Amino acid sequence: MIVDSQVHVWAPDRPDRPWPRDSGAHVQRATPLSGDELLVEMDAAGVDAAILVPPAWEGQRNDVALAAAARHPSRFAVMGRLPSDTPDCRDRLREAKFLRGLLGLRVNLRPAAMRARLEDGTLDWLWEQAEADGLKLMVYTARDLPRLGDIAARHPGLRIAVDHMGIAAEDRGMAALQHLPDLIALARHGNIAVKASALPCVAEDSYPYRSLHDPVHRVFDAFGPARLFWGTDLTRLPCSYRQAVTLFTEELPWLSGTDRDLVMGDAICRWLDWHPAKTTR
Repeated sequence: MIVDSQVHVWAPDRPDRPWPRDSGAHVQRATPLSGDELLVEMDAAGVDAAILVPPAWEGQRNDVALAAAARHPSRFAVMGRLPSDTPDCRDRLREAKFLRGLLGLRVNLRPAAMRARLEDGTLDWLWEQAEADGLKLMVYTARDLPRLGDIAARHPGLRIAVDHMGIAAEDRGMAALQHLPDLIALARHGNIAVKASALPCVAEDSYPYRSLHDPVHRVFDAFGPARLFWGTDLTRLPCSYRQAVTLFTEELPWLSGTDRDLVMGDAICRWLDWHPAKTTR
């Protein structure tokens, strides 16, 4: 079972469904990717299922991802977006657990406003409510990784997956992995896992990205195969989808057998309590 821990799908910017002009997010490619188009690419690459993460440039929308998951529940599930500073944000979070196909939320802590709210405690309600409702979180941060450890300790029933191995996306090479020691320090918290996703995007070398092999191995050794999830962030990959798969299945000699099965999909399905279908390949 091969399960991609992060792929964006989205619809065009159009008058009846406009994108916000102040999102500050960079569109990964000019042509939107629909759920049906993604299935074609997954089938060609040998990927059974995927976690859909709505992209920031569409604003706080989940409709495209949820619609794809509703059409193909055995292959897609959603980690949705939610505004955390609007008058109705708490009500919307309470309602989230009833949305078909939604397993939890994706929280981006990299913007300055979100970092400030993390620091001053005005995001504390989010961790509390997500834990109470059993919603899992995927969190993207680099500089604030130690704070995730504090959150995990205060909320032992909250499951948190760190996006993209905590890379600093604005950098390349080893500079992008400068926060790796902080990430590895989080392994002592059993309710924190790691997504090994989007890594080729910061590599300075080409496939098979030998510069990434040791950092991934170090994270594997710290977290173990049950808390390390393969993924791609497909729409900004500098390599083919199939190469993103074989980077883990063929190029890492220390990853094999049951450990490889866990990293490539079994572990994230258990972590999210999701049961997609294995396709016939």
